[in-house]
Amino acid sequence: MLVLTRKRGERILIGDDIVVTILEIKGDSIRIGVDAPSGVRIQRHEVIAALAEANIAATETGASSGEQLAELLTQAQPAAQPKASAAE
Repeated sequence: MLVLTRKRGERILIGDDIVVTILEIKGDSIRIGVDAPSGVRIQRHEVIAALAEANIAATETGASSGEQLAELLTQAQPAAQPKASAAE
């Protein structure tokens, strides 16, 4: 990991087309701006981590939930009606 010290208004270049600018420093918070091509995804790590945890929790609901859903769907289906014959 590269660790740099920057002041307000200073920039960091990543590759040829990504620029990170220090916009503001207030106490223990820093506002940064990221200028990157539109095809580059920029996401906050904590948001991605929270989504991953939620996905894991959703898959761990257990087999009993699936069995309960299957039972409810079976109960919700209407009973099969006998087909009318052509003679009627």
